[in-house]
Amino acid sequence: MEKVIVEEVVGGRIPLLGEEFPEIEVNTTQGIIKLPDHYKGKWFILFSHPADFTPVCTTEFVAFQRKYEEFKRMNAELIGLSIDQTFSHIKWIEWIEDKLGVKIEFPVIADDLGNVSLKLGLIHPGKGTNTVRAVFIVDPKGIIRLILYYPQEIGRNIDEIVRALKALQISDRNKVALPANWPDNELIGDKAILPPAMDIETAKERMKMAERGEVECYDWWFCYKRI
Repeated sequence: MEKVIVEEVVGGRIPLLGEEFPEIEVNTTQGIIKLPDHYKGKWFILFSHPADFTPVCTTEFVAFQRKYEEFKRMNAELIGLSIDQTFSHIKWIEWIEDKLGVKIEFPVIADDLGNVSLKLGLIHPGKGTNTVRAVFIVDPKGIIRLILYYPQEIGRNIDEIVRALKALQISDRNKVALPANWPDNELIGDKAILPPAMDIETAKERMKMAERGEVECYDWWFCYKRI
């Protein structure tokens, strides 16, 4: 099986930003789910972990669960994944609740045959045959909006995933971009950046808007405002 996985991943293609999330029927700890239809009208965050009963993955599951209510307030759901079997997921989740006092409430995909992982590009031959730590943020229309990949040896920052989801939602609502380290950017704080002017007239209008106090600008191509 390992040889087949390596050959298929090398010849396959990782899904890209802006593409529809592939239609997949998955076995989870909460029954069979059809993605992305199951979450239609909601954002969902699919994250993979290398293996059950491992220390870093355990810390991540606890961290995701502790942010679960915040994700739900943002109309987003969580769904985990690894190539372990369902019974392993269930036993590990029981262990987390029994030993750490944290009840995992989101479903976890049992991809023991590796089919889902292959479609999503989660197995990187240079890092072994387990799934790497990937994150897919998918919008209510089933479009992939953000992808993150971490190696097995580094746990994810869940606050960054929360921040990224908030930023995507604000960007969608207001047609703006968000700066580095938002909402604590070193230059403009928590303000949002207007899309770059694409013609001379718009560039001139941006500077007039700045004169009227409607926006702030370093120059016509770098204007920002509070939202």
